[in-house]
Amino acid sequence: MADRIPVIVNATAGNGSNPAWADGLQENFAAAGLQVDLKVMQQGSEIAPAVAAAVKQGARLVVAGGGDGTVSAVAAGLAGTGVALGVLPMGTLNHFAKDLGIPLEQQPAIAVIAAGRQLEVDVGEVNGRVFINNSSLGLYPDIVRDREQRQRRLGQSKWRALLEASITAARRYPVLTVQVEVDGQTLTRRTPFVFIGNNQYTMEGFEIGERSALNCGELSLYLTHRMGRFGLLRLAVMALLHRLDQARDFDMLTARDFMVKTGHRRLRVATDGEVTVMEAPLRYRIRPAALRVMVPAPQEQAP
Repeated sequence: MADRIPVIVNATAGNGSNPAWADGLQENFAAAGLQVDLKVMQQGSEIAPAVAAAVKQGARLVVAGGGDGTVSAVAAGLAGTGVALGVLPMGTLNHFAKDLGIPLEQQPAIAVIAAGRQLEVDVGEVNGRVFINNSSLGLYPDIVRDREQRQRRLGQSKWRALLEASITAARRYPVLTVQVEVDGQTLTRRTPFVFIGNNQYTMEGFEIGERSALNCGELSLYLTHRMGRFGLLRLAVMALLHRLDQARDFDMLTARDFMVKTGHRRLRVATDGEVTVMEAPLRYRIRPAALRVMVPAPQEQAP
């Protein structure tokens, strides 16, 4: 058997720190013909060094086990290296896996890692930080920061903390004056929410938040129209009911790169659900075909 495949697992996802669970995971990989080196990460800061070490040691495939944040952290270390990414979905939403058709159940996902095909997909980048799904400014980073603080300080569940953080953010009603410089032109808007996607997202109907492709070589930018607190509430309700109207509720454009200014020297930026403080201006760009991912093989045609 070739060298063992590094499998980087978030300890907080899917009972990753449970010895019995870890043994079962390795057995499922072995049943698919793969010998793995399971690396359980207790903190997110441990992921980047683990990926860098795997690449330096000559790994040709690295598996990320966790939610979108874990997958994004592993992908950031593999983008541009030619080393393939295997995805073992273990999070709540698993947007990246869903958009690529990767099964969410453990054994079928491992089967894709073992016998799938490699697909080159794009990644987005903001001020040097890679994202595989999306980045956002305004309301959402505030909600994420507040939610995490509530979970740490008060021990609230993720969903309760999210609900209360959302209500608090709506009461504050933060609004940004945004200038987007793209293709030699400047677009100015006052908006509570800015969303930047790695390729185009569907923002209406029954496919809100989904992407049909991750290899079109473009970023998508969505700006909500300025609205009051009741407008934000309506937007949230419409999203839950899958009744958003992209033309009515958003300004949208696509580009390979653009720059965002807000008048602030530093601001909170969410990338794949992780919030960091970045220096302005924010320089976004697409990195076409920068990441190789194991995805399901095409279905064989019937004779």
